[in-house]
Amino acid sequence: MRSLEEENMHINMKKYQKITLKTAGIVGFSILCLAIFQSFEPADSTAENIDVSLEKQIEQRTATSSKIHSPLVPNDVNFCGEKLDFTDPEVFERFDRELIVNSFLHGSTILYLKKSSRYFPMIEKILKSEGVPDDMKYLCVAESGLAHAISPAGASGFWQFMKSTAIMYKLQVNDEIDERYDIEKATYAACQLLKDSKAKFGTWSMAAAAYNAGSNGMARQVELQQQDSYFDLHLNNETSRYVFRIIALKYIMQNPEKYGFFVAQNERYEPFTYKTVTIQTTPINWVEVAESQGISYKTLRYHNAKIRKPVYSNRGNEKIIINIPQKD
Repeated sequence: MRSLEEENMHINMKKYQKITLKTAGIVGFSILCLAIFQSFEPADSTAENIDVSLEKQIEQRTATSSKIHSPLVPNDVNFCGEKLDFTDPEVFERFDRELIVNSFLHGSTILYLKKSSRYFPMIEKILKSEGVPDDMKYLCVAESGLAHAISPAGASGFWQFMKSTAIMYKLQVNDEIDERYDIEKATYAACQLLKDSKAKFGTWSMAAAAYNAGSNGMARQVELQQQDSYFDLHLNNETSRYVFRIIALKYIMQNPEKYGFFVAQNERYEPFTYKTVTIQTTPINWVEVAESQGISYKTLRYHNAKIRKPVYSNRGNEKIIINIPQKD
């Protein structure tokens, strides 16, 4: 049993604990009320400061980040001397669409610009000699991106000839030699095809459209719709966009900086310097030819893409002219 003194001490301790708990509750309640009161303060305070901070961040980011603009459409747009009639909203919007789409194909367009320095001089020279407008070099860009491409349908080379059309225009095409990959010969063949289409349809825009849709296909649409202008014909989606894409590429590549492309001259690909060598044996072993010229078979193939296999049977004992790259 507790003594009287111990009992008194126990009672006093209980009283002290009650007073302490009550005091703590009052203090806690006071802090809570103060916090609530501060949250309702008029502001010049935290909420406004947060808003100001966000506004500054947005302003800073807008100033430093790149802005995306719609590319400006030139006032006077023409293709091979044919002026586009922008009083027709449908014509304007078709061109505008291709200008927008191709302006934002950044990787592809930079490659086109780099490659154009290598290949355009030769293509331009042939177009001029054949009486074909210079603008047609952009058809070549639209077709292949200035590369030895192969389409799902089997069209091949810079100018994307189908085998039957290539043979029609005097290009040799077989498993061992394919002149669709001979840029010079293919360009001459493309010039002849375009001139034939121009003679048939009357305008270069129709000739370009026929390059995509085929001569017979375009002739059917002209007959069906009783219209002879590309810009007045209702065509499938690919052909209806095709000539506008060529024109858009023309304006972007002629004025690259205007559309946000900056490729310094020293970043562009230089034309190759070649010596030509004539080979006439039966068969022709291209690996041995490459070794005799001090280059690899891979290098020979790169500069003579018409070679399709390591050995050419050459049953007709014809003369084959090849390019051997020369170092400056």
